[in-house]
Amino acid sequence: MDAAEPSTVFVTGATGYIGGRLAPRLIERGYRVRCLARSAGKLRARPWAGHEHVEIVEGDAADEDRLSTAMRGCLAAYYLVHSMDAAGPDYRRHDLTLAEAFGRATMKAGVPRIIYLGGLGETGEGLSEHLSSRREVEIALGRGGVPVTVLRAAMIIGSGSASFEILRYLVERLPIMITPRWVSTESQPIAVRDVLFYLIAALETPATIGKTLDIGGPEVWSYSRIMREMASALGLRRRLVIPVPVLTPRLSSLWIHLVTPLHASIARPLAEGLKNRVVCRNDEAVRLMPHQCLTIREAMDAAIAKIHAGAVETAWSDAGVMPGDPSWAGGTVFVDRREVVTAATPAAVWSAVSALGGERGYYAVDWLWRLRGIMDRLTGGPGLRRGRRSFDELRLGDALDFWRVTGVDPPRRLELTAEMKLPGVATLSFDVDSAPAPGAGTRLIMTARFRPRGLLGIAYWYSVLPLHGIVFRGMLKGLVRAAGSRMPGQ
Repeated sequence: MDAAEPSTVFVTGATGYIGGRLAPRLIERGYRVRCLARSAGKLRARPWAGHEHVEIVEGDAADEDRLSTAMRGCLAAYYLVHSMDAAGPDYRRHDLTLAEAFGRATMKAGVPRIIYLGGLGETGEGLSEHLSSRREVEIALGRGGVPVTVLRAAMIIGSGSASFEILRYLVERLPIMITPRWVSTESQPIAVRDVLFYLIAALETPATIGKTLDIGGPEVWSYSRIMREMASALGLRRRLVIPVPVLTPRLSSLWIHLVTPLHASIARPLAEGLKNRVVCRNDEAVRLMPHQCLTIREAMDAAIAKIHAGAVETAWSDAGVMPGDPSWAGGTVFVDRREVVTAATPAAVWSAVSALGGERGYYAVDWLWRLRGIMDRLTGGPGLRRGRRSFDELRLGDALDFWRVTGVDPPRRLELTAEMKLPGVATLSFDVDSAPAPGAGTRLIMTARFRPRGLLGIAYWYSVLPLHGIVFRGMLKGLVRAAGSRMPGQ
């Protein structure tokens, strides 16, 4: 490829789990990457987004005219959009609409081909709604007349993937698992790095144009065996898996919701899909794109190592719809503002602030935060189990427990918007600057804002207000202590 004139590739879903890993690897291969994103600011927060070969187009995947304009001149278009999280129970219809619009826009733009990552599963009757939706998307993309390369994968094993997180949390938390009968279903998992290999190899292999290819690792295992292998990889005792016939997909999804970071709305389609055998039907993908995939254990070990190192590149929660900055003009807005001055440097204070949440907790009365997380899970919210992608780095759009990073300006400001179940909109912001008096140290301002919805929201604010004195005062003190123990930039 001529490095002076790189070919341009169009990528949707670049803020998501797969797209966020594919884009930088395409850049490494010498391509120019043009990304479509609902929030350009969120995408610009990615470490690779400032590369000279990255173009960012802000827009909606449903805007056909915008899409066709953005795709002009591209060698290929990757379709990595899935609205199961954003559209809720109506995701199937929404996905179909988006795929049809994308197919037409690709034809209008004159793009030669589409590459789509779908789901494995036996063809014909009996597919779950989730896998049926993936099949419909394959067909809808091709209706525009542009050849589609479909790569079908089963469970993707990688740090931060939805399937991997379900598996890890279930195994970590439950030494004895009462499971549906689907634990005996066979699956052919694949490591995320191998999925990325195939996505790029398909682009560079003309023989894949217009083909539907099954991709998978070298082993076919039942889910119960995969669970036991996960326990071994985590260094845990052997898990007892007891299948029973009475657990429906709905009950299974509610259980996944309570035990893992995934919301029931995402868990249910995934749980329903587990009844389907997901195994490659042939080896055509390997013949066209020779490659040695990782074994299941190798993929698990690689993912766990990334998690322990705090080096998770992307996570399933990255693709969540980022709340817009709330409009505080008009209506009732409650504000709780607190500040403290410390002798620590601004860099040390910022380091402590940007490490909030996840495994480190909130620097004070963590049992109250855990209790609030449990209450949120029981009412259908995300709770604390989403954790955070990195130990000490926050990017715009990152999920942080039951918060979403909606503003970050290192080393001065962090804003978190609550995604917990609330009768209103809540934000928590931290501002770091030099103290007013010269040489007086650093001032840290913490501001909680709440815009209630109706009388219930007002009642909620006053009911939790007494706890603010304990929680927020303790958090500020904890941040000051943490900042005092950190070197600047640590």
